[in-house]
Amino acid sequence: MSSLGEKMLLGALAGFAATLPMTCAMRRMHERLPVKERYPLPPRELAEDLPRFGLRTSTATLLHHFLYGAGAGGALAALTARRDAGTGAVFGVGVWMASYLGWIPGIGILRPSTDHPVRRNGLMLVAHLVWGACLAFGLRELELAQTKSFARSTSAYPHLKDRWRSHDEYRQPSDGRTIACDCGPMR
Repeated sequence: MSSLGEKMLLGALAGFAATLPMTCAMRRMHERLPVKERYPLPPRELAEDLPRFGLRTSTATLLHHFLYGAGAGGALAALTARRDAGTGAVFGVGVWMASYLGWIPGIGILRPSTDHPVRRNGLMLVAHLVWGACLAFGLRELELAQTKSFARSTSAYPHLKDRWRSHDEYRQPSDGRTIACDCGPMR
């Protein structure tokens, strides 16, 4: 069983990764907006006053966007054990609501999304559905990798066969020679 910290770390990795398909969806949908609605999307508007770390504003926006996705992914991992696409999509909409109807207008950074153009809100909602579904899928895969393919082997010969020289890969036969372990019984 993973600790809460490990679950949150896997959630952060999945959230970071899920931000890529979200960003791709946002870019593609942004190109289809009417020209007068193609001004920068909310992540850029949010990043205007954040540290840029010597980066161009657009690059710093991507950094902040991916870090926010990582943080929100960690939250999903801590809040629920469900990892299905539906749960992820609902969580994604929840993140959108909490952000664009909640804390962001609450502290005066942006107007609430109810004051934004309907098509832009639709774009952001769909993007958060994509993010949430990808987050849940990615988190489930990372948790399976952690407990299965990257875990200690359950085979009868649990040695790490591809390592160059570990202490348990070499054995001394009775005649004193050193031979590489084939992870099978010595005959």
